[in-house]
Amino acid sequence: MGAMEKIKEIEAEMARTQKNKATNYHLGTLKAKLAKLRGELMEGGSGGGGQSGPGFDVARLGDARVALIGFPSVGKSSLLAKLTETVSETAAYEFTTLTCIPGTMRYKGSKVQILDLPGIIEGAAHGKGRGREVIAVARNADAILIVLDAGKEGLNRHREILETELEIVGIRLNKRPPDVVLRKKLTGGVTVASTVTLTKLGPEPDKLVTQILREYKVNSADVLMREDISVDELVDVVAGNRVYKPCLYLYNKIDTITIEEVDGLVRQPHSLVGSVYKNYNIGEANEDDLVKASMWKYLGLTRIYTKRKGQPPDLEEPVVLSQIRKGTTVSSLCANVSTQLLRDFNFAYVWGTSTKHSPQRCGKDHQLHDEDVVQIVTKTNSQQRQDKNYQGMVQSFSDAYHKKKNEAKKKKQGKLGR
Repeated sequence: MGAMEKIKEIEAEMARTQKNKATNYHLGTLKAKLAKLRGELMEGGSGGGGQSGPGFDVARLGDARVALIGFPSVGKSSLLAKLTETVSETAAYEFTTLTCIPGTMRYKGSKVQILDLPGIIEGAAHGKGRGREVIAVARNADAILIVLDAGKEGLNRHREILETELEIVGIRLNKRPPDVVLRKKLTGGVTVASTVTLTKLGPEPDKLVTQILREYKVNSADVLMREDISVDELVDVVAGNRVYKPCLYLYNKIDTITIEEVDGLVRQPHSLVGSVYKNYNIGEANEDDLVKASMWKYLGLTRIYTKRKGQPPDLEEPVVLSQIRKGTTVSSLCANVSTQLLRDFNFAYVWGTSTKHSPQRCGKDHQLHDEDVVQIVTKTNSQQRQDKNYQGMVQSFSDAYHKKKNEAKKKKQGKLGR
């Protein structure tokens, strides 16, 4: 029996089983088996039923990356052209876009890479169409923008279908990782502890946790739960391959529906409405609009202006930090500029809303706010000599210098010998 047949069999058994306290243990075991089979199916790439082809190899550029996901002919290519001025083929028929088209959106001094992906269909998680390639790009994006056709949403439930497809492959939308610590051991069995009352794991949570761990061949582990989690969240922790992405839903083509229908769509969580054709909430590439502002917010981007001692701050080219990638601390700023700056860091002067007074002397862990001004003060020579790694650092610099010198000498001798 193949993986797909086993998955269908387990799904059928879960559908037949009533949900109550008595069946909670059985359903939890089935969910663990189902998640494991789906993971093996995605890794192995067998049983999908779709054509296998080359993936989308797109270089990561800019301060953040957003993937456009949606069904065919919902306006993703037109949206890319509006946001980035990148030409992507558009037409009135489905599957116009057959590969990944990248573009760069410039907003508030940042560069956000927008990826226009081919339309996906129901069953994409199991390989239909080019579902595997599209979902692989979505896993590597910083955020996801799901584009929906407002005129078709009421009948087709496209939002629900796309959420299910992404859920199957381990992409969790607008969620945070469960506050659970799992430490695997060689011996000692399974130990379960919690700091809160567990109400979602049935009458015997220890037994359920042990059985789910055994499904993943983990016989000894310490599990500490700091929040009341569900069975699905517990499976996510044990699987360890889930990704958590901020997601924004854009209902395009609102010029084709009534104002009452627009009001119902905009009240859904994490949702925007607009029209690329009529420029509703979606302006040109150099204009500010609701879609760009919402993407900036969901990406958690922060502009930081740097300043040298005795000089005014550079307000033309900010350093853009991302909460999703490296964080927005002073340490993240130093690492973004130079690893040597991070190594020689002494303290920083910060002006802005993140401080109680301006300037404020701060350390590496200080959280920066948007449009803060930062001046980095490095260690003096005497302070650097007191560092325990100073001798090793000097030796590495000396080795690099002599290596470069010898390479230049050999290169010069080679030219003279010709």
